[in-house]
Amino acid sequence: MKMIIGGFVLAAVAGALWARRRYVVVTVEGTSMAPTLSDGDRVLVRRRRIDQVTTGDVVVLEPPLTPAGLGPPGRDGRQWNIKRAVALPGDPVPPGIGAGVPRVPAGALVVLGDNIDSVDSRQRGFFDADRLLGVALRRLGGPPL
Repeated sequence: MKMIIGGFVLAAVAGALWARRRYVVVTVEGTSMAPTLSDGDRVLVRRRRIDQVTTGDVVVLEPPLTPAGLGPPGRDGRQWNIKRAVALPGDPVPPGIGAGVPRVPAGALVVLGDNIDSVDSRQRGFFDADRLLGVALRRLGGPPL
């Protein structure tokens, strides 16, 4: 009986570690994704690389390294943004993104908030794909995104 319980505990711990490496819960702060997401919403995020993102995905990533408009870091010491991916490496640069190049370069993406008042690629340019945390899957307690 002790072996069965020990095996169950070991499997539960292994499962929790596996899930923690692949998923994270992020709390939305601000209104940049309104009406899709509201301040205080919690979303389940699956860790992803840029080659696993598709146009239209809601992504969580760190903003470009510029001092303008950045708030204090979160509990993990990092500043996260939640935005919608609108152009990926190799895609044409959307109008209104003053990039000076015709296509999104490798290792970058263009993101926009659903709210027109969002601070996003229109002000900050390309976001670095290396600073991507992942793709938001669903609002906790709500429908899929």
